[in-house]
Amino acid sequence: MASFYKRGDYQWEAKVRRAGFPSQSQTFESKSEARNWAHKLESEMRLGTFVAPTQANQRPLSEFVDLYVRDVTPSHKGAGVEALRLKALARHRFFETAVCNLRPKTIAAWRDERLADVMPATVVRELGLLQQVVDHAMREWDVVIANNPFKLVKRPKVVNARSRRLTLADVKSDPMAQSEEARLLKACTYSPKVPGGCRVKWLRPIVELAIETAMRRGEILRLDWRHIDLDARVAFLPDTKNGDSRHVPLSPGAIDVLKSLVKTEGPVFNVSENALKLAWQRATKRAELDDLHFHDLRHEGASRLAEKLTNILELSSVTGHKDLRMLKRYYHPRPEDLARKLAG
Repeated sequence: MASFYKRGDYQWEAKVRRAGFPSQSQTFESKSEARNWAHKLESEMRLGTFVAPTQANQRPLSEFVDLYVRDVTPSHKGAGVEALRLKALARHRFFETAVCNLRPKTIAAWRDERLADVMPATVVRELGLLQQVVDHAMREWDVVIANNPFKLVKRPKVVNARSRRLTLADVKSDPMAQSEEARLLKACTYSPKVPGGCRVKWLRPIVELAIETAMRRGEILRLDWRHIDLDARVAFLPDTKNGDSRHVPLSPGAIDVLKSLVKTEGPVFNVSENALKLAWQRATKRAELDDLHFHDLRHEGASRLAEKLTNILELSSVTGHKDLRMLKRYYHPRPEDLARKLAG
Protein backbone atom coordinates (compact mmCIF):
# COMPACT_ATOMS: atom_id res chain seq x y z
CA MET A 1 0.00 0.00 0.00
CA ALA A 2 1.03 3.63 -0.47
CA SER A 3 1.89 6.16 2.23
CA PHE A 4 2.42 9.90 1.85
CA TYR A 5 4.51 12.23 3.99
CA LYS A 6 4.92 15.99 3.82
CA ARG A 7 8.60 17.02 3.72
CA GLY A 8 8.65 20.80 3.96
CA ASP A 9 6.48 23.37 2.22
CA TYR A 10 6.99 22.09 -1.32
CA GLN A 11 7.80 18.38 -1.02
CA TRP A 12 5.73 15.23 -0.61
CA GLU A 13 7.30 11.82 -0.24
CA ALA A 14 5.40 8.77 -1.50
CA LYS A 15 6.25 5.24 -0.31
CA VAL A 16 4.89 2.05 -1.84
CA ARG A 17 5.18 -1.29 -0.06
CA ARG A 18 3.85 -4.52 -1.56
CA ALA A 19 4.67 -8.13 -0.72
CA GLY A 20 7.17 -9.61 -3.15
CA PHE A 21 8.53 -6.25 -4.28
CA PRO A 22 11.25 -3.97 -2.93
CA SER A 23 9.97 -0.86 -1.15
CA GLN A 24 9.82 2.19 -3.41
CA SER A 25 9.88 5.88 -2.50
CA GLN A 26 10.09 9.15 -4.39
CA THR A 27 9.68 12.88 -3.65
CA PHE A 28 7.30 15.25 -5.49
CA GLU A 29 6.31 18.90 -5.40
CA SER A 30 2.64 18.16 -4.70
CA LYS A 31 0.59 15.43 -3.04
CA SER A 32 -1.43 14.86 -6.22
CA GLU A 33 1.76 14.06 -8.15
CA ALA A 34 2.84 11.71 -5.36
CA ARG A 35 -0.52 9.90 -5.46
CA ASN A 36 -0.47 9.55 -9.24
CA TRP A 37 3.01 8.05 -9.12
CA ALA A 38 2.06 5.64 -6.30
CA HIS A 39 -1.14 4.48 -8.02
CA LYS A 40 0.72 3.90 -11.28
CA LEU A 41 3.39 1.90 -9.44
CA GLU A 42 0.80 -0.22 -7.60
CA SER A 43 -0.97 -0.91 -10.90
CA GLU A 44 2.29 -2.05 -12.53
CA MET A 45 2.97 -4.35 -9.54
CA ARG A 46 -0.48 -5.92 -9.85
CA LEU A 47 -0.12 -6.42 -13.60
CA GLY A 48 3.44 -7.77 -13.31
CA THR A 49 4.93 -5.03 -15.50
CA PHE A 50 6.85 -3.28 -12.72
CA VAL A 51 10.61 -2.89 -13.22
CA ALA A 52 12.55 -1.78 -10.16
CA PRO A 53 14.56 1.41 -10.71
CA THR A 54 18.32 1.20 -10.50
CA GLN A 55 20.83 3.22 -8.53
CA ALA A 56 21.53 5.16 -11.72
CA ASN A 57 18.11 6.78 -11.37
CA GLN A 58 19.30 8.56 -8.22
CA ARG A 59 22.25 10.20 -9.95
CA PRO A 60 21.93 13.88 -10.95
CA LEU A 61 21.40 14.90 -14.55
CA SER A 62 24.76 16.69 -14.52
CA GLU A 63 26.60 13.35 -14.19
CA PHE A 64 24.95 11.98 -17.31
CA VAL A 65 25.72 15.20 -19.17
CA ASP A 66 29.40 14.73 -18.24
CA LEU A 67 29.32 11.12 -19.43
CA TYR A 68 27.63 12.16 -22.67
CA VAL A 69 30.27 14.84 -23.33
CA ARG A 70 33.02 12.29 -22.68
CA ASP A 71 31.66 9.27 -24.56
CA VAL A 72 29.14 10.45 -27.17
CA THR A 73 29.76 14.06 -28.16
CA PRO A 74 33.23 13.44 -29.72
CA SER A 75 31.59 11.40 -32.51
CA HIS A 76 29.26 14.28 -33.50
CA LYS A 77 29.77 17.04 -36.02
CA GLY A 78 30.44 20.26 -34.18
CA ALA A 79 31.61 18.28 -31.16
CA GLY A 80 33.53 21.20 -29.73
CA VAL A 81 30.56 23.54 -29.69
CA GLU A 82 28.24 20.82 -28.36
CA ALA A 83 30.64 20.04 -25.51
CA LEU A 84 30.95 23.71 -24.55
CA ARG A 85 27.17 24.14 -24.60
CA LEU A 86 26.50 21.08 -22.43
CA LYS A 87 29.21 21.93 -19.93
CA ALA A 88 27.87 25.46 -19.56
CA LEU A 89 24.30 24.20 -19.09
CA ALA A 90 25.33 21.61 -16.50
CA ARG A 91 26.51 24.36 -14.14
CA HIS A 92 22.89 25.44 -13.57
CA ARG A 93 21.30 24.25 -10.30
CA PHE A 94 18.54 22.51 -12.29
CA PHE A 95 21.07 19.86 -13.33
CA GLU A 96 21.51 18.79 -9.70
CA THR A 97 18.10 17.11 -10.01
CA ALA A 98 18.20 13.31 -9.90
CA VAL A 99 17.03 11.74 -13.14
CA CYS A 100 14.18 9.95 -11.37
CA ASN A 101 12.89 13.32 -10.11
CA LEU A 102 12.83 15.05 -13.48
CA ARG A 103 9.30 16.24 -14.24
CA PRO A 104 7.91 18.16 -17.22
CA LYS A 105 6.87 20.87 -14.75
CA THR A 106 10.41 21.44 -13.43
CA ILE A 107 11.90 21.23 -16.93
CA ALA A 108 9.36 23.79 -18.14
CA ALA A 109 10.38 26.13 -15.30
CA TRP A 110 14.02 25.82 -16.38
CA ARG A 111 12.95 26.40 -20.02
CA ASP A 112 11.17 29.64 -19.07
CA GLU A 113 14.21 30.80 -17.10
CA ARG A 114 16.42 30.19 -20.13
CA LEU A 115 14.03 32.10 -22.40
CA ALA A 116 14.71 35.20 -20.33
CA ASP A 117 18.38 35.03 -21.39
CA VAL A 118 18.52 33.44 -24.86
CA MET A 119 16.47 33.18 -28.04
CA PRO A 120 13.72 30.52 -28.45
CA ALA A 121 15.73 28.71 -31.14
CA THR A 122 18.58 28.23 -28.66
CA VAL A 123 16.23 26.79 -26.03
CA VAL A 124 14.73 24.39 -28.59
CA ARG A 125 18.21 23.12 -29.48
CA GLU A 126 19.11 22.73 -25.80
CA LEU A 127 15.93 20.81 -24.99
CA GLY A 128 16.56 18.51 -27.94
CA LEU A 129 20.14 17.92 -26.85
CA LEU A 130 19.13 17.11 -23.27
CA GLN A 131 16.45 14.77 -24.58
CA GLN A 132 19.22 12.91 -26.43
CA VAL A 133 21.28 12.73 -23.23
CA VAL A 134 18.44 11.12 -21.28
CA ASP A 135 17.52 8.80 -24.19
CA HIS A 136 21.12 7.58 -24.26
CA ALA A 137 21.14 7.14 -20.47
CA MET A 138 18.00 4.99 -20.75
CA ARG A 139 19.58 2.84 -23.47
CA GLU A 140 23.16 2.55 -22.24
CA TRP A 141 23.55 3.66 -18.63
CA ASP A 142 20.97 1.66 -16.69
CA VAL A 143 18.47 4.50 -16.19
CA VAL A 144 14.98 3.02 -15.83
CA ILE A 145 12.13 5.51 -16.25
CA ALA A 146 8.84 5.07 -18.06
CA ASN A 147 9.19 8.10 -20.35
CA ASN A 148 11.81 10.65 -21.18
CA PRO A 149 10.34 13.79 -19.52
CA PHE A 150 12.07 16.12 -22.01
CA LYS A 151 9.81 14.70 -24.74
CA LEU A 152 6.74 15.93 -22.86
CA VAL A 153 7.85 19.56 -22.55
CA LYS A 154 6.40 22.06 -25.00
CA ARG A 155 9.00 23.71 -27.21
CA PRO A 156 8.87 27.50 -27.54
CA LYS A 157 7.73 28.84 -30.87
CA VAL A 158 10.62 29.74 -33.14
CA VAL A 159 10.44 32.26 -35.94
CA ASN A 160 13.40 31.22 -38.08
CA ALA A 161 12.84 33.47 -41.04
CA ARG A 162 15.66 35.99 -41.46
CA SER A 163 16.09 38.15 -44.52
CA ARG A 164 19.24 39.96 -43.36
CA ARG A 165 21.41 41.14 -46.24
CA LEU A 166 24.47 43.34 -46.29
CA THR A 167 23.05 46.76 -47.10
CA LEU A 168 24.47 49.15 -49.66
CA ALA A 169 25.96 52.52 -48.76
CA ASP A 170 23.68 55.55 -49.02
CA VAL A 171 26.17 57.72 -50.92
CA LYS A 172 23.52 60.19 -51.97
CA SER A 173 22.96 61.40 -48.42
CA ASP A 174 26.52 60.69 -47.25
CA PRO A 175 29.28 60.64 -49.93
CA MET A 176 31.70 59.17 -47.36
CA ALA A 177 29.39 56.31 -46.37
CA GLN A 178 30.68 52.75 -46.57
CA SER A 179 28.63 49.69 -47.40
CA GLU A 180 28.11 47.15 -44.63
CA GLU A 181 30.27 44.70 -46.56
CA ALA A 182 33.15 47.19 -46.66
CA ARG A 183 32.83 47.90 -42.94
CA LEU A 184 32.66 44.18 -42.16
CA LEU A 185 35.71 43.26 -44.24
CA LYS A 186 37.70 46.12 -42.74
CA ALA A 187 36.84 44.90 -39.23
CA CYS A 188 37.83 41.34 -40.21
CA THR A 189 41.21 42.30 -41.64
CA TYR A 190 44.13 40.90 -39.65
CA SER A 191 45.65 43.79 -37.68
CA PRO A 192 47.28 42.46 -34.48
CA LYS A 193 49.32 45.64 -33.90
CA VAL A 194 46.27 47.90 -33.93
CA PRO A 195 44.61 48.32 -30.51
CA GLY A 196 41.36 46.38 -30.61
CA GLY A 197 42.17 45.08 -34.11
CA CYS A 198 41.49 41.60 -35.51
CA ARG A 199 43.78 38.94 -34.02
CA VAL A 200 42.64 36.01 -36.20
CA LYS A 201 44.34 36.09 -39.61
CA TRP A 202 41.86 33.63 -41.08
CA LEU A 203 38.75 35.70 -40.36
CA ARG A 204 38.61 37.88 -43.46
CA PRO A 205 39.30 35.09 -46.01
CA ILE A 206 36.68 32.91 -44.27
CA VAL A 207 34.11 35.72 -44.44
CA GLU A 208 34.91 36.44 -48.09
CA LEU A 209 34.66 32.75 -48.98
CA ALA A 210 31.30 32.48 -47.18
CA ILE A 211 29.90 35.36 -49.24
CA GLU A 212 31.30 34.00 -52.51
CA THR A 213 30.19 30.36 -52.07
CA ALA A 214 27.25 30.36 -49.58
CA MET A 215 29.00 27.54 -47.71
CA ARG A 216 28.18 26.91 -44.07
CA ARG A 217 30.69 27.87 -41.37
CA GLY A 218 31.44 24.23 -40.54
CA GLU A 219 31.94 23.36 -44.22
CA ILE A 220 34.46 26.17 -44.63
CA LEU A 221 36.37 25.13 -41.51
CA ARG A 222 36.55 21.53 -42.78
CA LEU A 223 37.93 22.53 -46.18
CA ASP A 224 41.08 20.58 -47.00
CA TRP A 225 43.61 21.54 -49.67
CA ARG A 226 43.56 18.04 -51.12
CA HIS A 227 39.87 18.55 -51.97
CA ILE A 228 40.38 21.86 -53.80
CA ASP A 229 41.14 21.97 -57.52
CA LEU A 230 41.99 25.56 -58.42
CA ASP A 231 42.43 24.68 -62.10
CA ALA A 232 38.97 23.09 -62.31
CA ARG A 233 37.63 25.82 -59.98
CA VAL A 234 35.89 23.31 -57.70
CA ALA A 235 35.97 22.48 -53.99
CA PHE A 236 34.82 19.05 -52.81
CA LEU A 237 32.96 18.72 -49.50
CA PRO A 238 33.02 15.03 -48.46
CA ASP A 239 30.97 15.59 -45.32
CA THR A 240 28.18 18.18 -45.05
CA LYS A 241 25.41 18.98 -42.57
CA ASN A 242 22.78 16.88 -44.36
CA GLY A 243 25.10 13.87 -44.64
CA ASP A 244 25.80 14.11 -48.37
CA SER A 245 28.96 15.12 -50.15
CA ARG A 246 28.89 17.82 -52.80
CA HIS A 247 31.08 19.81 -55.18
CA VAL A 248 31.06 23.59 -54.88
CA PRO A 249 31.97 25.63 -57.97
CA LEU A 250 34.36 28.44 -57.10
CA SER A 251 33.70 31.95 -58.37
CA PRO A 252 36.59 34.17 -59.51
CA GLY A 253 36.33 35.92 -56.13
CA ALA A 254 36.59 32.61 -54.27
CA ILE A 255 39.60 31.60 -56.38
CA ASP A 256 41.32 34.88 -55.52
CA VAL A 257 40.73 34.28 -51.81
CA LEU A 258 42.21 30.77 -51.94
CA LYS A 259 45.18 31.86 -54.06
CA SER A 260 46.00 34.52 -51.49
CA LEU A 261 46.55 31.82 -48.85
CA VAL A 262 49.67 29.74 -48.30
CA LYS A 263 48.90 26.24 -49.54
CA THR A 264 49.94 23.56 -47.05
CA GLU A 265 49.04 19.98 -46.22
CA GLY A 266 45.71 19.57 -44.45
CA PRO A 267 43.05 22.14 -43.53
CA VAL A 268 42.79 25.40 -45.43
CA PHE A 269 41.94 27.31 -42.24
CA ASN A 270 43.73 26.35 -39.05
CA VAL A 271 41.24 27.83 -36.58
CA SER A 272 38.69 26.28 -34.22
CA GLU A 273 34.97 26.91 -34.48
CA ASN A 274 34.89 28.59 -31.08
CA ALA A 275 37.83 30.89 -31.90
CA LEU A 276 36.11 31.88 -35.14
CA LYS A 277 32.86 32.55 -33.30
CA LEU A 278 34.57 34.86 -30.80
CA ALA A 279 36.54 36.66 -33.53
CA TRP A 280 33.30 37.18 -35.49
CA GLN A 281 31.56 38.67 -32.47
CA ARG A 282 34.38 41.14 -31.92
CA ALA A 283 34.55 42.07 -35.61
CA THR A 284 30.81 42.75 -35.98
CA LYS A 285 30.98 44.89 -32.86
CA ARG A 286 33.87 46.91 -34.34
CA ALA A 287 31.89 47.29 -37.56
CA GLU A 288 28.76 48.27 -35.59
CA LEU A 289 26.85 45.35 -37.12
CA ASP A 290 25.53 43.76 -33.93
CA ASP A 291 22.46 42.30 -35.68
CA LEU A 292 24.52 40.37 -38.25
CA HIS A 293 24.95 36.61 -37.74
CA PHE A 294 27.65 34.61 -39.49
CA HIS A 295 24.92 32.41 -40.97
CA ASP A 296 23.48 35.55 -42.65
CA LEU A 297 26.47 35.35 -45.00
CA ARG A 298 24.93 32.15 -46.37
CA HIS A 299 21.78 34.16 -47.13
CA GLU A 300 23.93 36.79 -48.79
CA GLY A 301 25.89 34.27 -50.82
CA ALA A 302 22.79 32.35 -51.95
CA SER A 303 21.10 35.57 -53.04
CA ARG A 304 24.11 36.64 -55.06
CA LEU A 305 24.46 33.19 -56.64
CA ALA A 306 20.77 33.27 -57.58
CA GLU A 307 21.43 36.33 -59.73
CA LYS A 308 23.77 34.21 -61.86
CA LEU A 309 22.16 30.76 -61.49
CA THR A 310 18.51 31.36 -62.37
CA ASN A 311 17.79 27.60 -62.48
CA ILE A 312 16.80 26.74 -58.90
CA LEU A 313 18.04 23.14 -59.30
CA GLU A 314 21.49 24.43 -60.24
CA LEU A 315 21.39 26.78 -57.26
CA SER A 316 20.41 23.97 -54.88
CA SER A 317 23.28 21.80 -56.12
CA VAL A 318 25.69 24.58 -55.13
CA THR A 319 24.17 25.39 -51.74
CA GLY A 320 23.41 21.75 -50.85
CA HIS A 321 19.69 22.17 -50.11
CA LYS A 322 17.58 19.04 -50.63
CA ASP A 323 14.33 20.85 -49.86
CA LEU A 324 13.66 23.73 -52.25
CA ARG A 325 11.36 25.29 -49.66
CA MET A 326 14.36 25.58 -47.35
CA LEU A 327 16.37 27.14 -50.15
CA LYS A 328 13.74 29.84 -50.53
CA ARG A 329 14.51 30.92 -46.94
CA TYR A 330 18.09 31.62 -48.01
CA TYR A 331 17.28 33.47 -51.21
CA HIS A 332 16.48 37.10 -50.45
CA PRO A 333 16.68 39.30 -53.54
CA ARG A 334 16.59 43.03 -52.91
CA PRO A 335 13.33 44.57 -54.20
CA GLU A 336 15.31 47.23 -56.09
CA ASP A 337 17.28 44.49 -57.90
CA LEU A 338 14.05 42.78 -58.98
CA ALA A 339 12.65 46.13 -60.16
CA ARG A 340 15.79 46.69 -62.23
CA LYS A 341 15.35 43.27 -63.87
CA LEU A 342 11.74 44.09 -64.71
CA ALA A 343 12.88 47.31 -66.32
CA GLY A 344 15.00 45.29 -68.72
